[in-house]
Amino acid sequence: MKPNQNMSTITLKKIASMLNLSISTVSRALKDHPDISKHTIKRVKEISESLEYAPNANAIHLKTQNSRLFTVLVPSLSTFYYDSFIAGIEEECRKDNYTLMILQNADDIDIEKANLKLCRHNRVSGIFACMNPENEDFQEYYKVLDNNIPLLFYDKVPENVQFNKISIDDTEAGRLAASAIKKKKGKNVLAIFGNAKMSITNRRHIAFKEIMEQSNIAVTYVHAHSSKEAEALACQYLEQKKIDSIMCMSDEILIGAMLGIQKLEHHFKKPINIVCMSEGFFPTLYYHDIAYVETSGYQLAKKAYETMHTIIKEKEAPKEFMVTPNIIEQKKS
Repeated sequence: MKPNQNMSTITLKKIASMLNLSISTVSRALKDHPDISKHTIKRVKEISESLEYAPNANAIHLKTQNSRLFTVLVPSLSTFYYDSFIAGIEEECRKDNYTLMILQNADDIDIEKANLKLCRHNRVSGIFACMNPENEDFQEYYKVLDNNIPLLFYDKVPENVQFNKISIDDTEAGRLAASAIKKKKGKNVLAIFGNAKMSITNRRHIAFKEIMEQSNIAVTYVHAHSSKEAEALACQYLEQKKIDSIMCMSDEILIGAMLGIQKLEHHFKKPINIVCMSEGFFPTLYYHDIAYVETSGYQLAKKAYETMHTIIKEKEAPKEFMVTPNIIEQKKS
């Protein structure tokens, strides 16, 4: 064969012709069928490998109704959390010979709809979807289910809509963060939470507040949608009030709050107490002793992949699955 020959032109028919075998014999040899001799299997596989023959994925899909293609929908690839989640899913897909398609929507509803349409047209084996906080219309997701495509929301999940969903136990995360703040014996706390439209925010906020109201600690509650907003809020309240502790609901918020602290830390007599909910990487980058509730995207991915296969096999009514977080205490000084 000429070196520049298009490898996509290699078919079962051509291999069969080269070996003077029937197409069905070649097909069964590639699958190690017991009716085919070991000698023939060896000959077929050797020439298939030398020609870099690849089965027609679309043809297999049509025959088996299984594309062996999973999709992860993410808001953005700019955060370490989603990188970690994708890494966990990809590892499991590789083990089971699935292909992983990653689509981001940048919190744009039109892009989100287009991505879901692409998944339907490709008849993917399952979709891992992270909810867009601005999208209150779930019609595109219902179309996915109408096409019998398994769907699992992860991390940021719908509050009241009946879908399969998996997330960190946000209530427990809020409790652990509050307990860590109390342990640090702060008296004036700034608690920075994320988007108030998200269930992940509301659950953590409610649980945190319940614990804090049982103590004699003053807490100021604010919301930030980005690191930049978190930085501005940290600077504002650190200058206006005698804040001695900050609780950050996410890594994104932690980054902003730390920028604010670093700008103003020469005004503080004592280091600011810091507690956050985190993937676990960013708290290690700072000199401060940061206690964090570990909300691992990697561990969530492992559980999500296992859950997806349960959904595919059992086809039961939608359920909500939880992953229990842990508290990590760091001592660097």
